[in-house]
Amino acid sequence: MNRDGIALWLTPFLARPIALAGLCVLLAMVIAAAFAPWLAPYDPYAIDPVSRLMPPDAVHWFGTDQFGRDTLSRAIYSARMALLIGAGVVFFALITGIPVGVLSALFPRLGHVLMRIVDVLMAFPSLLLALGLIVILGPSVANSILAIGAGFMTTTTRIIYGLALRLRAETYVEASRSMGSGTWWLVTRHILPNLISPLLVQASFVFAFAQLGAASLDFLGLGAPPDIPSWGNMLAESRTFITRAPWLLFFPGMLIVLTAFSLNLVGDALRDRLDPRFRDVFGGEG
Repeated sequence: MNRDGIALWLTPFLARPIALAGLCVLLAMVIAAAFAPWLAPYDPYAIDPVSRLMPPDAVHWFGTDQFGRDTLSRAIYSARMALLIGAGVVFFALITGIPVGVLSALFPRLGHVLMRIVDVLMAFPSLLLALGLIVILGPSVANSILAIGAGFMTTTTRIIYGLALRLRAETYVEASRSMGSGTWWLVTRHILPNLISPLLVQASFVFAFAQLGAASLDFLGLGAPPDIPSWGNMLAESRTFITRAPWLLFFPGMLIVLTAFSLNLVGDALRDRLDPRFRDVFGGEG
């Protein structure tokens, strides 16, 4: 991508400083996750009974928990779990939602059956569905990704199904079909390329809500094991000390909200960039 292309993609962020701030927050989270061993001031697992429940100061910027562990270090390492679960949920939702949605649109009889199954799953709130699956599968990081991803797979499938139905009726698709193009050619050459833009936007929103879902499962003790640093686990551990050490609740909660909010801002900016209805507002085509 040349300089003009990069500038065009950055235009929606530059036009809205709050979206640019959200992008910077996400980049900071990625950097924190990638370089956690070098950025964390202390070992997140190191126990120091003498320093337990210390408030934020110059030595421990985020204070310490009930075991004397540095809260800032644990928060930095928790970014890894947030990225892992978020990326895993997005991958699962897309890898299952795209085939089901596209096939349902191209083959109406099959689609009637698949969409009814999706409708049944959508009848359950996403958190309730995740809790039910976790009870069946057992608590773990991998199962958390599957359980949370199942809820977002339904919405992703519905979006893909609607878009694929519209694309199937486009003139260029009908012309290609009349020339003898097979289903695989239509999907790979015409349908999937036109789904990339809405899928990018959908992925950003799925990533945001996956953070909230993962934190909820961790808080209930059904997500990541308690010994693994995660923002949800930090919240669960802090509820006993909510009045005595409120910083234990504030910092991980703030990071969860900030991450989800930033992802929504980035998703809005991507939508403005990729949606033809908004493209002229930010100057340029394509």
